[in-house]
Amino acid sequence: MLIAANWKMFKGPRETVDFLGRFRAPDGIDVAICPPFASLQAAADAGATVYAQNVHWEPEGAYTGEVSAAMLRELGVAGAVVGHSERRRLFGETDEGVARRARAAIEAGLGVIACVGETIEQRESGDMELILKIQVEALAFAVGAHERLVVAYEPVWAIGTGRTATPEQAAAAHAFIKRLLDVPVLYGGSVKPDNAEELLGQSDVDGALVGGASLEVESFTAICQAAASLS
Repeated sequence: MLIAANWKMFKGPRETVDFLGRFRAPDGIDVAICPPFASLQAAADAGATVYAQNVHWEPEGAYTGEVSAAMLRELGVAGAVVGHSERRRLFGETDEGVARRARAAIEAGLGVIACVGETIEQRESGDMELILKIQVEALAFAVGAHERLVVAYEPVWAIGTGRTATPEQAAAAHAFIKRLLDVPVLYGGSVKPDNAEELLGQSDVDGALVGGASLEVESFTAICQAAASLS
């Protein structure tokens, strides 16, 4: 089981070193820390398994503000998150672009956590499966069921809102994704210590992509311990 901490635009190098100095992952689970770019080196030097929050599809070039897979590997980074809903919504990333990022990272030897998920409007209109099918099939075409690819299902309506998919909703979405692409699927969407065990205990849920609750050592440790208790 994989538990990934997505720190978004929080924690500079000093805070990263402090957090990792106090965090101890329980046995039986894999933990990835996804800090902002400025803190990647600090996290890697502290001995964490580190994933970047994005990666470009080209190895180099005139792409201001982007970072290549080769650069990440040189820092000791193990993988990258691609297609997070905030990247799609705020920065206009497309299914095609996300798939290209995933393929470039995989080909460079990185692991990938590729995010998919529907908005509340799409769910309520009955289009959840259609949206997931489009997003997942783009990844399936570009990468396939690669051993270093993990999908994260993040219902957009449950990110940073305090709302969480019910365990049954999460299980159904994960099962649907796995019918399209046979890879591990993490749940992401307001995972907290008080709901982690129930969510992670569902069939087809292979871990979690944790946002806000990963910023405090105590809450992230509690989520990891919940995962370890199920392993």
